[in-house]
Amino acid sequence: MGHNKHRRNLVLSGLEPLIITPNSVFVNIGERTNVTGSRKFLRLIKEEKYEEALSIAKEQVEGGAQIIDINMDEGMLDGVYAMTKFLNLIAAEPDISRVPIMIDSSKWEIIEAGLKVVQGKCVVNSISLKEGEEQFIHHAKLIKRYGAAAIIMAFDETGQADNYDRRVEICQRSYDILVNKVHFPPQDIIFDLNIFPVATGMEEHRLNALDFFRGTKWVRENLPHAHISGGVSNVSFSFRGNDTVREAMHSVFLYHAIKNGMTMGIVNPEMLSIYDEIPKDLLEHVEDVILDRRDDATERLLDFAENVKGDVKSTEKAVQEWRSGTVQERITHSLVKGVDAFIEIDVEEARLAATKPIEVIEINLMTGMNVVGDLFGSGKMFLPQVVKSARVMKKAVAYLLPYIEASKQAGDKQGNGKILMATVKGDVHDIGKNIVSVVLACNNYEIVDLGVMVPPEKIIAAAIEHNVDIIGLSGLITPSLDEMVYLAKELDKRGLKIPVMIGGATTSRAHTAVKIAPQYRETVIHVNDASRAVTVAGSLLNKDKKIYASDIRAEYDAFRETFLNRSRDKNFLTIEQARKNKLQLDWRHFEPVKPNVIGEQIIEVDLDVLVPYIDWTPFFRTWELFGKYPAILTDSVVGEQATSVFADAQAMLEVILKEKKLTAKGIYGIFPANQINDDDIELSDENGKVLEKFLTLRQQSQKTKGAPNIALSDFIAPKESGKVDYMGAFCVTTGFGVDEWASEFEKDLDDYNSIMVKALADRFAEAFAEYLHEKVRKEIWGYASDENLTTEAMIEEVYKGIRPAPGYPACPDHLEKPTIWKLLNVEKEIGVTLTESMAMWPASSVSGYYFGNPESKYFGLGKIKEDQVIDYAKRRSVSTEVAMKWLNPNIAD
Repeated sequence: MGHNKHRRNLVLSGLEPLIITPNSVFVNIGERTNVTGSRKFLRLIKEEKYEEALSIAKEQVEGGAQIIDINMDEGMLDGVYAMTKFLNLIAAEPDISRVPIMIDSSKWEIIEAGLKVVQGKCVVNSISLKEGEEQFIHHAKLIKRYGAAAIIMAFDETGQADNYDRRVEICQRSYDILVNKVHFPPQDIIFDLNIFPVATGMEEHRLNALDFFRGTKWVRENLPHAHISGGVSNVSFSFRGNDTVREAMHSVFLYHAIKNGMTMGIVNPEMLSIYDEIPKDLLEHVEDVILDRRDDATERLLDFAENVKGDVKSTEKAVQEWRSGTVQERITHSLVKGVDAFIEIDVEEARLAATKPIEVIEINLMTGMNVVGDLFGSGKMFLPQVVKSARVMKKAVAYLLPYIEASKQAGDKQGNGKILMATVKGDVHDIGKNIVSVVLACNNYEIVDLGVMVPPEKIIAAAIEHNVDIIGLSGLITPSLDEMVYLAKELDKRGLKIPVMIGGATTSRAHTAVKIAPQYRETVIHVNDASRAVTVAGSLLNKDKKIYASDIRAEYDAFRETFLNRSRDKNFLTIEQARKNKLQLDWRHFEPVKPNVIGEQIIEVDLDVLVPYIDWTPFFRTWELFGKYPAILTDSVVGEQATSVFADAQAMLEVILKEKKLTAKGIYGIFPANQINDDDIELSDENGKVLEKFLTLRQQSQKTKGAPNIALSDFIAPKESGKVDYMGAFCVTTGFGVDEWASEFEKDLDDYNSIMVKALADRFAEAFAEYLHEKVRKEIWGYASDENLTTEAMIEEVYKGIRPAPGYPACPDHLEKPTIWKLLNVEKEIGVTLTESMAMWPASSVSGYYFGNPESKYFGLGKIKEDQVIDYAKRRSVSTEVAMKWLNPNIAD
């Protein structure tokens, strides 16, 4: 390097100095404290949970970050306030503030707010000539006055530097202005030379890495004392989802960049292999691409990457065969097989041959997606494959969009229609909704997805703003049903004419016909699963839609008529009669087992411990593959697809375990308990002080002779028996980190893996509940210390005792959850919160009760009468209306 002999060192500092000399090793910048890069950090800042947000900064420093990058740029945040507050808090944390800070923002006022309060000598990220020289000089002078260093983006009035010459030109000009006009210390100048992806299949991207290296070398030799930085993960962008190849690419890129003089950068240390340990054949393929050593480097790496992934080795011959078809055959093949490696190349070829770029979607891509739709409709293709096809489709459309925008003309046809999708207020579950969205998008519907917990006014405003053709509502918990009824009334009140599709686990044709449809003059229809959604949407919007709408209305009216005219009352007991017929256990001869541990305890478990407890059958149901695990893997119809999805799940499972992507946190407690007033359970501490009261509901339907009307309280010894019995409660979660990770996949247009993350997190939460229940039975409570069950037997619930949960058949009232939360202090201890509709957040959480009596068993409450609802409202000290709302689906007409 030309100037090394007299190079002035860059000195930054927190509480301790960081001196960057010509002999320094590469400086790693931590980037998790960035609201644009981390969903978790954004959530904590939005909720003003600054203590937790600080722990992320601390983890980065402990993980080896020598500078931490802090960014508060998000539309809904007051960035100035957040930056000031966070930096002030960091100042009080020596473990964090020992390292220098990088104040990262695209807004000058946020940068300046940070400069006013930051300790030590920081780095500003970033300024550039983008808005002209005057602005550039003004900002640089202020940064100099505050005594900070600055990152200068290779960007000027005409745009980003995307080749070697532009990098040289912009850096030279920026440097001259800074050094000669602003008298900025040259050692405090750090250039970001823009790291762009390679191996995208586009000719002009071939030199992206090489030009960065050459630019770096030029800066270090020609602009005395200046430094080079950059965000390394960009280089491997086209291999999202294949970590083996990405890690190798980052390593190779850094190895050459550092050799050419790169001094610092944002690198995720977990996404880095050791250069010398990269297998020779992988290294050769990656270096061919990074250093642009051969014309077919990209194709060779793509083929090689498929094998590294652990996919079946596709012989070169098979690839050549399908690659030699017509452009339409190649596009159809990519869509049907879910292969995205060549789609951009093929779509570009189709675009050049088309008169308008929109035709590539309307003709080429839709031809392929129609094949997918036909195969799916006829049962020859399954949901996971369709979701993979959607990934390819999205990638193709994303590639075409800039061309379509540029050539837009009035009257251009837009897809099949627009559908708004939302999970209603108070509900956090979205796997099903996301699957339906993907399937509809594959059928050329434009989707406006509002996410979860969406209030009705937002749904209505978005429906009007986007002028949608259909509204799709999803819900998993019973209070969501009420939200849907309310929304239907509101739509009607405003005179809207948009049909509504209803879906989700608690929804049903009966509820839709009886409760929702009468509230809205337009069509409301229940959709059972993703595969039906396409047919329904098509029927709602095609030329015969009026006939379809009146048929549905007639069908629902008839159903409602029959439903409401069923014989009533005579099959029910009053609540008094039901209590007289309660379950009578022999308490005289029963000795409750005293738990080994009384009171609440927190539990954290390594995920590897939970894997054996996973029940895989519901995992396949998520993907609409029906059958029992493991038999489903060899099923003659869905076996092949189930095996493929299972393999993908196992691969992701490995990543979850290796990178500790999820954490398992739980809390449980077992307390002295007695049944009081027939239907309530009183919990005390060891000294007999009353802690909480659980309310239970009793079956009211007329039973065959001798069968009791059960309530959960019947499994606990009554106070008058004189015996101290016990009852437990718990909450476990494996959901923290899920949304952040899933949204990373969504950003990469990869719905398949986004859905996979959520499906696996749900399985882990259930496995955790299963694991903890076993521990309770055998050790913590210890009433079944000699139990020895296989996983299958556990799934079949062969064990003694039960763990029912509020909201489920034996205790359908979700309002009991806050009592568990109070009893165990759940939110404070493990961070799981309840929405206003009592859904648990994060979604991958399970809570419930523990009953240890050998006679206890799962049962369904069934329908109850209004007299019990009134009685229950009194016991709960709420109005009858409130009780009605929460027990709605269980109230007999």
